[in-house]
Amino acid sequence: MDNVEVFNPPGKGRGLRAVRELWAGDVLFVEPSFAAVVFDSMGANVCHSCFRRQQKLHRCGSCKFAQYCDRTCQRAGWDEHKLECPAIKAYDKVPNESVRLAARIFWRLDKEGSIVSDHQLTTIDDLEDHVEDLPEDDLKQLKIDIHNFLDYWPRNSKPHNVDSISHILGVINCNGFTISDQRGLQAVGVGIFPNLCLVNHDCWPNCTVILNNGNQSAVNKMYHSYRRVELRALGNIKAGDEITISYVDYLHLSHERKKLLKDQYFFDCTCEHCTNRTGDDLKMAGKVVDDVKVPDEQVKEMTEYSFEMLRKMEKARLDGKYHEVVKICRECLEKIDPVLADTHIYQLRLWSTISEVLSYLQYFDEAATYARKMVEGYQKVYHPNHASLGMATMRAGVTHWQAGLIEVGHGMICKAYSILMVTHGSIHPITKDLEAMRQQTEMELRMFKQNEFIYHQMREAALKNQPMSMQSEPMVEGIKNLFRRK
Repeated sequence: MDNVEVFNPPGKGRGLRAVRELWAGDVLFVEPSFAAVVFDSMGANVCHSCFRRQQKLHRCGSCKFAQYCDRTCQRAGWDEHKLECPAIKAYDKVPNESVRLAARIFWRLDKEGSIVSDHQLTTIDDLEDHVEDLPEDDLKQLKIDIHNFLDYWPRNSKPHNVDSISHILGVINCNGFTISDQRGLQAVGVGIFPNLCLVNHDCWPNCTVILNNGNQSAVNKMYHSYRRVELRALGNIKAGDEITISYVDYLHLSHERKKLLKDQYFFDCTCEHCTNRTGDDLKMAGKVVDDVKVPDEQVKEMTEYSFEMLRKMEKARLDGKYHEVVKICRECLEKIDPVLADTHIYQLRLWSTISEVLSYLQYFDEAATYARKMVEGYQKVYHPNHASLGMATMRAGVTHWQAGLIEVGHGMICKAYSILMVTHGSIHPITKDLEAMRQQTEMELRMFKQNEFIYHQMREAALKNQPMSMQSEPMVEGIKNLFRRK
C-alpha cells in the first residue's frame, strides 16, 4: 500500500491514514472481494460471477441455483462455485446469503490462508464481529445461522468450531459491504473486503467507496478484471490525515445517523457534524419570504404532515401504483411549498420521488421542473463531490434532455460528469455512459444554437419515427448504506 498505513486513532479502533498528500479523484487503494454472494432476493436476476443484472441468465445445470451471463462468466466464477455447487445439491436447498458467504470465506481460508495478497493490511480473524453486542433477536438469528451452516457444511471439508463460525457470521453482519449492480443503482449482493473494513466512519468524509464490477467480456478468463472496490479521495488530503468514509446517508438528521450507526455498527459517532448537529437546521428549515421566516409552528405542522404523506407515497410505490404516487406528491408539495425551505429533507425526498416517477411515466416537462429543484437543494446540503449529488444531477440532466431543454440538460450532464470523474473515475461503466450522453447533448446543443427551429423539427420527427421507450421502473429502494443492513 503506497498511499495508506494502519494506525490507532484515539478513541477509535484501528484506522487508516494517508502517507502522502492526495487530491480529489486520487485512488487510495483498490481491493477485490475476499468473498461475495448475491442476495437471496436477487438469486435469479443477477449473474453470480460479475453481479450484473440481466434479463436472460444461464442456470448452473448441477445445483440449479447459480445464474450466469454466459459460459465466460460461469468459467470466471467456477473457483468460488465449485465447492458450493455440490454443497447446495447435497443440502437439497439454498441457505441464506449469510451462510453462503460464510462458507465461501471458510473455503478460501482453508485453501489460501488468511493472507491472500501482499496488499492485505489485516486478516478476517482480526476484524471485529460484535457478537457480544448483538440484541436478543439478532442473537437468535445468529444461532439459527450457525445451526444451518453446520448442516450445510460438507462432511469432506475441513471442520470448524462454533466460535470460528460465530466470528465469521458476526463479521458479515457488521462488515458485509453492499455490492451494487453494474450501474451502481441497486444493491444486489454482499461481500467482505478486509482492507475496507479498516476505514473509519465520518459523516462528512474525505473519501468515498465505489464498486467496479470489472470486465468479463473477454473470452479468456485471464483477461478479466474482477469486481473490486476503489477508495477515492473527495478532496485534498494531507499526509497524516485519517482516511474516512460515510457508512450512512448524510441526508439523515444527526440523531438519526447516530442511531443507525449505533444499531448497526455498535459505536457512538463523535464526528464534528454529529457533535455540532451541523446541517440539521438546514434540513428542517422553513421558508423565508421577504426576509420573514415562516413561524416554527407551521414548519413543525408541515413537517409532520409531509412525513405521513411520504409513508403513503412509499406504500403506493411499493405496490407499483405510480399514478397514485404522483397524486400524493402533487397534493403534498402544493401544501408544503409555501412553508418548507428548498433544503428540507422531506421536500427533497418528495421532489426526488416525483421526478423519477414522472420520468418513468414520460411526463418529462413536469419531471424536469422537480428534478431541477431537487438538485438545487442537494447542492446546499451535500458535499460538492458527493456521489449522490452526482447521480441526482445526471438524472436531472437526462430528464431535461428528454424534455427538449437541451441547454439546461447539457449543463447538468457536464456538472454530473465532473463529479462522477472524482467519485467513480473514467473507466466506471456509469461514467462511460455519461461521457456518451455528454457528447450527444453537446452535438445537439451546437445544432440548437445554429438553428433552433430546425433542431426542434428534427427532434420531433425523430421521436415520431422512433417513439421513446419506457424508462426503467423506479427503484424500490436505492443504496442508502455503505454496508449491508440485515
